[in-house]
Amino acid sequence: MKLHFKMNEQMFEKRARLAELAQSRLPLREISATFAERKATIECGVFALVAFAVLAMFAPSAAAEPPARWIYLMTNLQVNDNVPQAEALLRRAAKAGYNGVLLADYKLNILDRVPEHYFANARHFKAAADELKIEIIPAVAPFGYSEGILAHDPNLAEGLPARDVPLRVKGREATVDSALADALPGGAFEEHRGQAFTGWDFQDEPGKLSFVDTQVHHGGGSSLRFDQPAKNNPPSGNARVSKLVKVHPWGQYHASIWIKTQGFEPARDVHMFALSASGQKLSQSNLGVKPDQDWTEHHIVFNSLDNDEVRFYVGAWGGRTGKLWLDDARLEETAFINLLRRPGCPLTIAGENGTVYQEGRDYAELRDPRMGSIQWQGGFEVYHQPPLLTIPAGSRIKDGQPLRASFYHAVTIYDNQVPCSLAEPRVFEILKDQVERVEKLFHPKTYMLSHDEIRVANWTEDELRPGRTAGELLAENVRRCVEVVRQINPQARLCFWSDMFDPHHNAVKDFFLVNGDLAGSWEGLPRDAIIINWNSTKPHESLPFFAGRGHQQVLAGYYDGSAESIQPWLAAGKDLQGIQGAMYTTWRHNYDELEAFAKYAWGFSSIDVVK
Repeated sequence: MKLHFKMNEQMFEKRARLAELAQSRLPLREISATFAERKATIECGVFALVAFAVLAMFAPSAAAEPPARWIYLMTNLQVNDNVPQAEALLRRAAKAGYNGVLLADYKLNILDRVPEHYFANARHFKAAADELKIEIIPAVAPFGYSEGILAHDPNLAEGLPARDVPLRVKGREATVDSALADALPGGAFEEHRGQAFTGWDFQDEPGKLSFVDTQVHHGGGSSLRFDQPAKNNPPSGNARVSKLVKVHPWGQYHASIWIKTQGFEPARDVHMFALSASGQKLSQSNLGVKPDQDWTEHHIVFNSLDNDEVRFYVGAWGGRTGKLWLDDARLEETAFINLLRRPGCPLTIAGENGTVYQEGRDYAELRDPRMGSIQWQGGFEVYHQPPLLTIPAGSRIKDGQPLRASFYHAVTIYDNQVPCSLAEPRVFEILKDQVERVEKLFHPKTYMLSHDEIRVANWTEDELRPGRTAGELLAENVRRCVEVVRQINPQARLCFWSDMFDPHHNAVKDFFLVNGDLAGSWEGLPRDAIIINWNSTKPHESLPFFAGRGHQQVLAGYYDGSAESIQPWLAAGKDLQGIQGAMYTTWRHNYDELEAFAKYAWGFSSIDVVK
C-alpha cells in the first residue's frame, strides 16, 4: 500500500509551535495539551495521532538539548570503500531529519595499531558529519562483546573456575585421568532396540521421526537419523536425544558430535548443550550447522560448575523439513582449553597430599597458544586441542603420580562472544588509552559506553569480593568507566545500552553464566546518563523504570523489523518525562527504511512510503 503524507503550511506552523514549547520548561503533559489545541489536519488520521504523540514526547527535559534523531552505524572506516558509503548514508539521514550517528567501529578499540589511512578516512567522515550537522557518538568500553579489549590481552577475558581437575602423569606429560575420559557411553549410536538407541534416556518419536540408519553413518555401522520433524513430530518439530550424565563438579568438559544434513531447516536450531538440575544452560555456543552438509564435527566446551550430574542434549528444536543425522557423540572431561593466565586467574597444580608444585621448576610454564588468537588477537574459538602439562627433568612430580589442577578458562557464547573482566585493573588502563585516542580523533560531545549482554561475570579472583553481588560489581565497573571518560572529557554526555541495567530485561539473577544477581547494577549509572533503551517488548515496565530514576531515554527502534514498529513503543512513553528521541538501529546494515522510520518516529519526510 502507499501512505501519502504531505507537509502543508499547517504542519510547518505545528513544528514552529513545538520548537517554542520545547524551549519552555512547561511540564510535558501541559506541552501536549497546548499543542493539541493547535494540531493541524493531516491526510492520514492514524499518522496524525502518532505524529502528535511523538512530537510531544520529543520535547526534551533539558531545553538546551535537541531531540535525539540518531542512526546506528556499524562499519569499519579502515576499509576505503566503506567511507563513501558511510558519507552517502549520512547525507540520506540528514535529509530525513537525523542529527546523530552512533558509530560502532571496532577499530576505535585499537587506534594504537591501525594504519595511517584510517585516520584520514575518519577525518573525512567527521568532516561530512560536521557539514551535515550530524553529531558523531563513538562507541567505547565494549563490556560484553569485548574483542576490542581482548585484542590488547586475551588473558583479560572473564573465566570460569575449574577446581581439582584430576590429572595423572604418564612419562613427561600429565593429562586428565583416562578413567574419566568418556562420560557418554552409547554416544556412538551402535546399540539399539528396534528404532530406539540404548544408552540414551530419551529419543524423540522412535520409528516415526527418528530411525536407526545402517546405510548412512560416520563411524561404526549405524547412525541416528531424523526425518521431516514438522510432519513427524507436530506441533513442536523437536528432534532430540538426551541423557543424564555424571560429572565432576567444577570440571571443564568437551563434547563433540558428527552431523550430516540434507535440506534441513532451520539448521541454526541444531544445538548441543548441558543442562543443570536447576535448568541452567551450562553451554551456549552455536554449532553453526548448515542446511546441507556432509559429515562435520561440531564442538562445545562447558564448565559443570557445582553440579555432579547434568542433562546432556543434542538435536534440533522447532525443526521443519529435511533430514538430520547424528553420529559418534562424545563427552569427556578435559583441562586447560582457553586457559587464562593473569593474577586474578591463578593456576595451581597440587599433589593429592596437598603439596603445591612450582611452575618453571616442577612443571613447565603452561600457556594455551591458541587462546584468544584465532584469526587475530582477541578472537576466540569454541574448542581446540588443549595444551599439555609437561614435567621437566628434576621435578618433584613423578611418573604415574595423580595430580589436581585448578585454573580458570574462558568460554564462548553463541558465535564466539567472550566478555572481559569487569574488575581487572589492566582493563581500565586499556579503556583510558582508547578514550584518549578517540577524543583526539573526534572530540565528541557524547560517548556511548557499550555495556551490553554481559553473559559471563563475577567468577574470577579479581572480581569476587565477600558480600558483593554481581549487580554491585557491574555498578562499580560503570563508575570506574565514567571516571575514566570524564577525566579526559569532563563535559561529555554518556550513553548506555539499557539491558544490563534494566530489572525487566537482563539485570536479573543467574543471567546466562553470570555468578549471582545483577539487580542493583543501575546504581552505578550517573543521573545524567542517557539510556539507549531497546526493551521494546516490555515498554510499560522498562520506560517508567528509567524515567523514574531521572534518566533521559533514546528508543533503539527498528531492529531489522518494520519502520512502523516504533509507533506503539513511542506511544507507551508519551506521558513520561525524558523520552529524548529515537534511533534507527540495524544489526544487518539494512537502511532501506531509514526515511520511513523517520516519518513514523517524528513525521519529518514528505515522500511516499511504499509497502
